[in-house]
Amino acid sequence: MKKLFFVSLGCDKNLVDAEHMLSLLHADGYEITEDEEEADVIIVNTCCFIEDAAQESVNTILDMADLKQTGHLKALIVTGCLATRYAKDIGVEIPEVDGVVGASSYDEVKEVLDRVLAGEEHVETDDDVSRTPEDHGRILTTGGHYAYLKIAEGCDKNCSYCIIPKLRGHYRSFPIEKLVAEATDLVASGVREIILVAQETTLYGTDIYGKKCLPELLRKLSEIKGLAWIRILYAYPEEIDDALIEEMARNPKVCHYIDMPIQHSNDYILGRMGRRTSRADIIDVIGRLRKAMPDICIRTTLICGFPGETEEMHQDQVSFIREMKFDRLGAFPYSREKDTVAYDMPDQVPEVTKQLWYDEIMRVQQEITFEKNEELIGKKLEVFIEGEIPKDRVYVGRTYRDAPDVDGYVFMDRDYQRMSGDLVKVRITKTRDYDLIGEIIDEDESAE
Repeated sequence: MKKLFFVSLGCDKNLVDAEHMLSLLHADGYEITEDEEEADVIIVNTCCFIEDAAQESVNTILDMADLKQTGHLKALIVTGCLATRYAKDIGVEIPEVDGVVGASSYDEVKEVLDRVLAGEEHVETDDDVSRTPEDHGRILTTGGHYAYLKIAEGCDKNCSYCIIPKLRGHYRSFPIEKLVAEATDLVASGVREIILVAQETTLYGTDIYGKKCLPELLRKLSEIKGLAWIRILYAYPEEIDDALIEEMARNPKVCHYIDMPIQHSNDYILGRMGRRTSRADIIDVIGRLRKAMPDICIRTTLICGFPGETEEMHQDQVSFIREMKFDRLGAFPYSREKDTVAYDMPDQVPEVTKQLWYDEIMRVQQEITFEKNEELIGKKLEVFIEGEIPKDRVYVGRTYRDAPDVDGYVFMDRDYQRMSGDLVKVRITKTRDYDLIGEIIDEDESAE
């Protein structure tokens, strides 16, 4: 049996693609290994959203290529966004790569591998970014108790800094019945939290149903027995309407959590970015979310040092962050990407300035996050058990306020045996930087 080692980089949407590829290859007889030294085949599923992500992808490919000399590696395959963007360059610059499979043709990975192992040199797929790969099931890599559900592919927003529409094509929603069937299978396998992802979740359904259907999808998913939580990521502020807010507020399975990337708060910069919102719009939607759900946790993302940004605009953004008090905030220095409108814009900001602005924003947000964590001391929250640290005799979990990998954790003393995916009531007793510490309480006490 051939052994397969798989590396998936970048976003959770890319991870879903990786899980489909793993299922396809496992069904073809490949044994999945966690030891790259013993692998016959290695696949690197890449990202190139920004320069740092592309560099990480290249470095990983080079590391795996070394095993051609030191291991018994027979085939090195590159998939994902980097494979779509630089298919020809990869073969020239890294000759150790045997096959290149674009993001929109990942369901052809088996055929590419077959050709490589049969002796064919440097096989490439003919990647059509408007194509949607066929579904061949999934092998979960998230531990089995939560899973990402990709509800659409591609994007039509065409923000001036973003390469994704060129790599992933136009916006394509997946039918509700297909998503409900996939989610039902995931829950039957033990998944209790479904996390909805797409380049933009809020436009779901507009292309195939002629209207926004995310609220309807939430209702259908919430009917699945055994599913506890539904979480929404990547909701653009201009598309968050009252119907979505009302569904989030009234549906007990939908977490009062939303990932809402705003990218900036200055109207001039938002215009240059090609964003379809304004500072006033952002303030309005935050207000409506918090009015309908006072306990909502709002995560956002910002770009620091976009072309044309001045010190005054940056300080205005800092003031905006202090005013809005986002529960969660991520930021990154602007990455100048070829083949985007922003690449050729005048008034590019120096790298050192971008970094200084990024550092200041993250310091300000750290203060806000720590303050909000302090406010949770004494509160009783439902916590989703992720696992345990045996040597410390503690469980590790997440509240509804915490998406996997990007937010914080709750650490709890171990009482009796709990399983990953269990939901328990926890009283928060302390904070530790971005994380919380609490004690599990029984149902009688939690009802007090």
